[in-house]
Amino acid sequence: MRASLRDGLKAALKTRDRVAITAHRSALAAIDNAEAVPVDQSLDTTTGNEHVAGAAVGLGSAEAERRHLTEADLRSIVENEVRERSVAAEEYAQLGRDDVAERLRAEAAVLSRYLDPTP
Repeated sequence: MRASLRDGLKAALKTRDRVAITAHRSALAAIDNAEAVPVDQSLDTTTGNEHVAGAAVGLGSAEAERRHLTEADLRSIVENEVRERSVAAEEYAQLGRDDVAERLRAEAAVLSRYLDPTP
């Protein structure tokens, strides 16, 4: 799904479709955020530097392995993005901001295409 989203972003950039660009970038950012290592997860501090307590040294010491997401996880993230846009669109429509509501509905429609089962 991530590859499909990236391909969709490339196509949207080529056609300068601002709504699709925003939707794709937001979904990809949500996926990247979900892969991030939780802040409360302690890093291995067995190796260290005598000058800084718990400092890791060596090649790749600043790298933290990212979490692996399944296709179901990716689908759930995109579903959440669609749901958030739909709810926000309804709220904006109730406030009389039909322009913003329509943009959010269009973004939700772009992302909904990735949730449809492929034949």
